[in-house]
Amino acid sequence: MAAQHLIIAPVVIPFITGALTLLYDERQRRAKLGLSLVSTVLLLIISIDLMSRTKGSGLTGQGGEIAFYLLGDWTAPFGITLVLDRLAAMMLMLTALLAIPALIYSAAGWHKQGQHFHALFQFMLMGLNGAFLTGDLFNLFVFFEVLLAASYGLVLHGSGQVRVRNGLHYIAINLAASLLFLIGVSMIYGITGTLSMAHLSKLVPMLPESELPLFRTGAALLGLAFLVKAGIWPLSFWLPGTYSAASAPVGALFSLMTKVGIYVILRLSMLTFGVAAGPSAGFGAEVLVAAGFATVIFGVLGTMASQGLGRMTAYQVLVSSGTLLTVIGFALMGGGEKMLGGALFYLVSSTLATGALFLLVEPLSRGEGGIAAILALTADAYGLDQPEDDSAPEMGLAIPATLTVLGLSFAACVLVLAGLPPLTGFIGKVAILSGLLDNTALTPSLGWGFLALLLFSGFATLIGLVRIGIQTFWATEGPPPKVLALEFAPVLILIGMICLMTIKGQDTLRYMEDTAQSLLNPTIYANGVLTAPSVEEEAAQQEEVPAE
Repeated sequence: MAAQHLIIAPVVIPFITGALTLLYDERQRRAKLGLSLVSTVLLLIISIDLMSRTKGSGLTGQGGEIAFYLLGDWTAPFGITLVLDRLAAMMLMLTALLAIPALIYSAAGWHKQGQHFHALFQFMLMGLNGAFLTGDLFNLFVFFEVLLAASYGLVLHGSGQVRVRNGLHYIAINLAASLLFLIGVSMIYGITGTLSMAHLSKLVPMLPESELPLFRTGAALLGLAFLVKAGIWPLSFWLPGTYSAASAPVGALFSLMTKVGIYVILRLSMLTFGVAAGPSAGFGAEVLVAAGFATVIFGVLGTMASQGLGRMTAYQVLVSSGTLLTVIGFALMGGGEKMLGGALFYLVSSTLATGALFLLVEPLSRGEGGIAAILALTADAYGLDQPEDDSAPEMGLAIPATLTVLGLSFAACVLVLAGLPPLTGFIGKVAILSGLLDNTALTPSLGWGFLALLLFSGFATLIGLVRIGIQTFWATEGPPPKVLALEFAPVLILIGMICLMTIKGQDTLRYMEDTAQSLLNPTIYANGVLTAPSVEEEAAQQEEVPAE
């Protein structure tokens, strides 16, 4: 039973840690940093354990493939259920893997640029983990608002005119998205009488035709709220400025924020509009495909036009989102698990690569000339004009061969985002294209159009990032910038994860394809949640076994 309680640990641990850090004075930032590091390392250990439980064989829900935690010991659909399946476990792992390098990077001085950085960081992790684990729409809204409230503070952390202006745009857009979320959830509840995702999966195929228009309208509003979070075009105008103006560790963590929208759209689409949804099967697939195409094109054009690495990286987040949304649309049209599994692999690798690039932005902008002059990355944009706490001196040592390490790290990120061999970007895109070419349910024009778009986006990404690399490493005069080991180490950790994914590419891709196969069979999730026994029922069942 104690092992079962680990499912709620990714929510409880950052909540308690965030509350504890609020008890410390702002002059005790090292103590706060220590608490935050312990918390995130614990989250990583727990996520590894939880992922190991989801590696069951077959699609029966047995073998530890899906686990449940009933809060208050109330069974679904009346109680609050946390659900751990392959997709949730993967996202928990990705969150922890990205949070640790971002937190280490903040120790180089970024956490001293404003107040309550570590509390906000932990509360954001709580919201992210809760959103990935929750099994009902109401608590999805609760965790969504928790992570948004924390992100509002983080995006403004360090102040500065550019950051405040873009941060206020970010807050206004997300408040509007939250309103759409509430309206959509209210309409869905009014029609179905439930907010449990598993229960919705069972009820949607049986809805009378007269109620379908209102239900679909509610679902569309709910989807629109998360499409805003995913950065879909034309609702992504806020993202490049906000992400590029945020401090480096916040930008790295924000590279995961858009994936929350992707996750929710994938989860709800497969549960409520999959092949077993009756008249509603495939609802919104064409919109996702069209919007995904437009988002990729917008991201590519922004990448080509950008003169700053931070802004270019933000546009790469949009390219990633557009690619994933297109594949989700294809999955609703009948795309197989091979293509969806490749997209999940691409999700992880592109998130790690964009996170590493956000951490590289500021070190590459130091010094005179080169990228500092060309990209106009001002101290005001990064809040560096704020006085630091003299009682906590800058931590870490400068490392030798600075430009060499920076250049190799930058090159690895370019290879991943452009989809070039031998790193994970190439593996993910090949898996997507392989599944696309093997699929007969899609029209040839859509398939070939997406193939051409993927190749073009990779080529454009290569041109844009190589241009920045030439300006940085070949056009820079004078001594190399001073970069602390605490700023290098997180980037190398992320690059190391990418290399490990490449080495274990076959095993990782197999896990992603198993995840996709489970998503394409929503009855596993629905039946598992609705039949999950309470503690009392489970104890009664165990008492009956010896009697037989």
